[in-house]
Amino acid sequence: MLGSGDFKYERVPVWPNLPKYWDFGATSDVDVNSSDEVHVFSRGKHPLTIWDLEGNFISSWGEGEFSNNEHGIFIDSHDCVWLVDANYHLVTKHSPDGSLLTTLGEKMIPSDTYYGHPFNMPSGLSISSKGDIYVSDGYGNKRVHKFDRFGLLDKSWGKFGTGKSEFAIVHNLTVDRFDRVFVCDRENNRVQIFNSEGEYLEEWNDLHMPGDIYIDNDVVYIVEQTEVGGVSIWTLEGELITRWWAHKGEGKGTLISGHGICVDSQGSIYVAELSPANRVSKFQKI
Repeated sequence: MLGSGDFKYERVPVWPNLPKYWDFGATSDVDVNSSDEVHVFSRGKHPLTIWDLEGNFISSWGEGEFSNNEHGIFIDSHDCVWLVDANYHLVTKHSPDGSLLTTLGEKMIPSDTYYGHPFNMPSGLSISSKGDIYVSDGYGNKRVHKFDRFGLLDKSWGKFGTGKSEFAIVHNLTVDRFDRVFVCDRENNRVQIFNSEGEYLEEWNDLHMPGDIYIDNDVVYIVEQTEVGGVSIWTLEGELITRWWAHKGEGKGTLISGHGICVDSQGSIYVAELSPANRVSKFQKI
């Protein structure tokens, strides 16, 4: 058993049930739609795969459409699927069946590094209650970009560093119901929190390389990367609820290379793992 109190979990030994001869490759990120269909974004032959909660295969799409650095996924309130491709420097919006609806950025044309316009190896995306689009950008840039609901750039903030509103790698982000923007400043081992206009509010520091962050019912779930990392669960006020480490204790071996995280309607957690694990780990809430 992992976790504590009202947040206890068991790792499902095998999830999902991969079709014969399939493998994910490096599994970058994961999200779930309103029907509890789990969408996995990975760097294999089938970049976008869809599964039910039991791990049964539903469908796939996107074959041949992405680079070898598929990075972030976000499913909006209409079940449209937003994908972030770091090496193509692109954000794309797709219908639930995979049809391309919108593109942000220019394919394979990066902006200037560190302080540039969108994009230079973007990493993640989230959408506010007002429809504003926030993109973490990412590896080449050290910035967060805010677009309006029509995809027009509103503002950008951030630069390289360790101070307030400065980032090492802006690895992913999410937005809470108050439209506060939670940014994974991974190599600085913290999450920085901003208001909807990019003004610094606070930061959480008791973290080890936060790679992805997900908010569900005002509970914050963070995957912490490398073999020292694991999963930590927090209140919106920054109080730690529970945590398990991948390298020691009850959590030892449950994660190897966590990179993305989401939660289904039953409260179970899914963690996308890059190589060497190349898998999705499901933690069933009990």
